[in-house]
Amino acid sequence: MQIKDRIKELRRVPAKELLPNPKNWRVHPPEQERAIQGILTEVGYADALIAYETDQGLTLIDGHLRANTTPDEIVPVLVLDVTEEEADKILITLDPLAVMATSDHDQLNNLLESVNTNNPHVQELLDYISNGIIPGFEPLGMWEPEIGDVSSINATDDEIEDKFVVRCPMSQSDNIKAELEDICDKYPGVTIA
Repeated sequence: MQIKDRIKELRRVPAKELLPNPKNWRVHPPEQERAIQGILTEVGYADALIAYETDQGLTLIDGHLRANTTPDEIVPVLVLDVTEEEADKILITLDPLAVMATSDHDQLNNLLESVNTNNPHVQELLDYISNGIIPGFEPLGMWEPEIGDVSSINATDDEIEDKFVVRCPMSQSDNIKAELEDICDKYPGVTIA
């Protein structure tokens, strides 16, 4: 099988000249914005943005947040020779393909122990990673469980059925389930499935 090389060139372009992709579906929460600013400040650009040429100019496929974070910088851009349809395919699959990878926990822990930062936003990201909350394909942004005091909740004799779905990192699901079971033990008839 012959794999095509669709990269035409690496071009350095003022970030403010790059066009945002009107089909971009990714939303960047404040935690991510702060972390990207922190890592760009500490390290700089170590990865190229991805764009393709349209009649209007270079349209981004990947790198919207980096371009928005550094509008006055000259940024590295991989310019692809793709159609709009192919650009859409890349746009919708790039991040989901990346987060399909799994973690070698020992290797990750060794890497975390070797990385140091003075930037509080980069440290926040490293803390998320070390706690098993690895940011990935999560349109709502990073998530941390908050389990508060339940002593003020009033019990009722009324028959009520409700379901709650807790979305959490798989690495924390057992701990969260155990904490929820402890809370539910205080209320007869409440179960965790």
